[in-house]
Amino acid sequence: MSAPGLSDRARAMEPFRVMQVLAQAQALEAAGRDVIHLEVGEPDFPTPEPVVAAATQAMAAGVVRYTPAHGTGALREAIAADYLRLYGLRIDPERVVVTSGASAAILLALAAGTDAGEAVLLPDPGYACNRQFVTALGGRPVPVPVPAESGFQPTAAGIAAAWRPGTRAVMLASPANPTGTMLPREELIAIAAVVRERAGVLIMDEIYGRLIFDRAPETALSTVPDAVIVNSFSKYYAMTGWRLGWMVVPEGWIEPVRRLAQNLFVAPPTAAQVAALAAFEPGTEALLQARVRELQARRDFLLAALPGLGLELHARPEGAFYIYADSRAHGSDSEALCARILDQAGVALTPGTDFSPGSGRDHIRIAYTQPRARLEEAVARLRPVLAGHT
Repeated sequence: MSAPGLSDRARAMEPFRVMQVLAQAQALEAAGRDVIHLEVGEPDFPTPEPVVAAATQAMAAGVVRYTPAHGTGALREAIAADYLRLYGLRIDPERVVVTSGASAAILLALAAGTDAGEAVLLPDPGYACNRQFVTALGGRPVPVPVPAESGFQPTAAGIAAAWRPGTRAVMLASPANPTGTMLPREELIAIAAVVRERAGVLIMDEIYGRLIFDRAPETALSTVPDAVIVNSFSKYYAMTGWRLGWMVVPEGWIEPVRRLAQNLFVAPPTAAQVAALAAFEPGTEALLQARVRELQARRDFLLAALPGLGLELHARPEGAFYIYADSRAHGSDSEALCARILDQAGVALTPGTDFSPGSGRDHIRIAYTQPRARLEEAVARLRPVLAGHT
């Protein structure tokens, strides 16, 4: 029997499959199995000690009351100063909006930039929740297939071809989840021109923007100053559970986004904001950069090992901590494959259907968020399970 009064929105909401995989993996662990978690996009590194210490001091001092809805001035200034240090960009701190995680930033960006019924173009494959965010706000998510031949990233021609009357925005990510690939600078400029010509909104997800291995960190603001930037303390700073992110918005968006934040979220977590100031200290930065080098070494190990398991890679991941592997050598049902691997090998992976309802049955996502020894153990466990199917 259906629940009384349940909305169509709630009925239509798809599950976040990676969380289902995590629950299944945890059930196996509760039963005594050893499971290697390569499913959830959460760094295995602890939050840096200076960040934890700052939060502890803030809590002990009673710094727990509401802040402004768009974040404390100190944190917004620190974020703006980091853009100057990293990219040579002078960002007015008033354009920075601190949010309750990047999810809140995406919701604010969509709420500010789109109306009900309007379409939002989303790369396919792409982050699973983005299409749910669009739907929840009454918009229409429109997938734009991005094949491996283009590095799993959209092209300006592809965006122009997908744009229709009623299209309002496009959301991009670089590096992207689930592929780890990056959007070439020239293509970003061309896409921005397409969006601007159509009076649209370009939303850039730069959550993994500091987790880059093969080139220097970059931001779309360097070439597209009117883009709406979404970022987070979760991944690079290993602060997932602190629920803290930020946006950089165009000047004309400052007051409207603040009003939306006031009504929808009240304020970001206070202790997390105080703690995040320590994330910009030189000692913390040195630790974080060492972790980036460790992630690169893990990526390189898996890039060499996976083809021998019948898991092919058609686009080289340049950042984040994901590999999007072609699993067709093991059939065209990635959900069944991941279930079998979890059951037989005790390795938790995410089916590609979380990121692409269409092509995802041919792929799996591997999050290398475990130490090298655990990755080696995972490969060893996978070998006998997949050997008969390569």
